[in-house]
Amino acid sequence: MAEYSYGYDNGGRERTDAGGGSRAVVCPNCGEPNSPEAKYCGICGEKLPSTRCYCPDCGRVYPSEMAYCIECGSMTVPGDPPRRRASYKDTVPAAGKSWLVTLLLCVFVGALGVHRFYVGKIGTGILWLLTGGCLGIGWIVDIIVIACGNFRDSHGAPIRE
Repeated sequence: MAEYSYGYDNGGRERTDAGGGSRAVVCPNCGEPNSPEAKYCGICGEKLPSTRCYCPDCGRVYPSEMAYCIECGSMTVPGDPPRRRASYKDTVPAAGKSWLVTLLLCVFVGALGVHRFYVGKIGTGILWLLTGGCLGIGWIVDIIVIACGNFRDSHGAPIRE
């Protein structure tokens, strides 16, 4: 078995072998050396400390020795970069209809429900046609909803630019 000398502390101990070979990340729970690429200890399953750091400004990942980002010069932060959570707007495909056309139809002939026919909402388009945009109230609400970008087509896809 190779002898280890202790290097710097990285949330757990990080060791290199006496010959200057590859680094081993030591499990903070059981003390077992693991490969630098391992995320969990092979013996006890404990999450291992990261041997990487990242730039909080540009998101580049570096070895833990890098104190500053090469790209933008910002100070690096130890660990892996946080994952960006996908928002609902990222996961729902946009409709094939134009937001601007929908808004203009609603503003100029919205009381007749033309904008609702345009996005495929035939039933409410007929209702708007027969009631004058639900006595003008539904028409005003639709203008606001379309302008805010929350209007959806008949399949539930958002109307976006």
